[in-house]
Amino acid sequence: MRRHLGIPAAALAATLALGTLTACGGDSSGSGSGDKVKIMVGGLDKVIYMPAMLTQKLGYFKDEGVDVELLTEPAGVQATTSLVSGDVQGVVGFYDHTLDLQVKGKMVESVVQFSHASGEVEVVSNKAAAEISSPKDFKGKKLGVTGLGSSTDFLTKYLAVNSGVKTEEFTPVAVGAGQTFISALQQGSIDGGMTTDPTVAQILDKKLGKVLIDMRTPEGSKAALGGPYPSSSLYMNTDWVNGHKETVQKLANAFVKTLRWMSTHSPEEIAAKMPADYAQGGKELYAQAIKSTLPMFTTDGVMPADGPETVERVLKAFNPNLQNATVDLSKTFTTEFVDKVG
Repeated sequence: MRRHLGIPAAALAATLALGTLTACGGDSSGSGSGDKVKIMVGGLDKVIYMPAMLTQKLGYFKDEGVDVELLTEPAGVQATTSLVSGDVQGVVGFYDHTLDLQVKGKMVESVVQFSHASGEVEVVSNKAAAEISSPKDFKGKKLGVTGLGSSTDFLTKYLAVNSGVKTEEFTPVAVGAGQTFISALQQGSIDGGMTTDPTVAQILDKKLGKVLIDMRTPEGSKAALGGPYPSSSLYMNTDWVNGHKETVQKLANAFVKTLRWMSTHSPEEIAAKMPADYAQGGKELYAQAIKSTLPMFTTDGVMPADGPETVERVLKAFNPNLQNATVDLSKTFTTEFVDKVG
């Protein structure tokens, strides 16, 4: 196993083992047969991916008769690797990976779209705040991302390029999220970076930095990225979806039911359903983090109109793999299953 975020391979393996969470006695064989499904999440404790754990806690997987095992990776790019290698049948991560994978010859599609905004926040440390007032000031700076090749990496590069800063003129640093991100900010190993709640709420509460760009709402995301930006989703290999439609429908039913539940309950009620250790900064701060991020979520799991086009434009602005490639956006998502949810 490669070293990741400066953590020795053995320690990382132990961390991932501890991060594995099983719903309804999940299947450990990895076969994905029948209604047993492994889903890798690009950070189970991130609010942007909250529907994964919340669906388990609400019992909706069990209600649908689908046996789900949730696992966690520190960044979405590692979760995607698990999907491509066949270790898992689904990923809860950013939709943009479906475009990136298509041009690499891998057909993957979003089957439930959790969000219509990126949910990400660019923060800067107090020390660097005087020097960084917009992405135009990224030149020469060290900027934290969850992982190289992750969606935070993609979006940071877009913000830079869109403001006239070349990707080689700043340094992306893989620092994960949560405490590893916070420590990097405190120690000055990064000048700022892109992260999500509850990390954002903790940074502001500890007065370690300030918000530079807030993309947690559709309005904020549109202002920064030029349109609706579908991000967190359940995406799966297209071949697997076509061969297991009944199982995928059950997953869609469960997730859409959760999205509807989220839209009719308070941040405090949602927080109360989640594992206690997700509230690192305390219950009130965690509820505030959920409140700040709730606007990004859809209520029906449907891909927002013009969303795929926005993502393609953003990726083509800096990604050489996509700049000269033709992407069939219709094959990067499907509404077949969410359309059938009662």
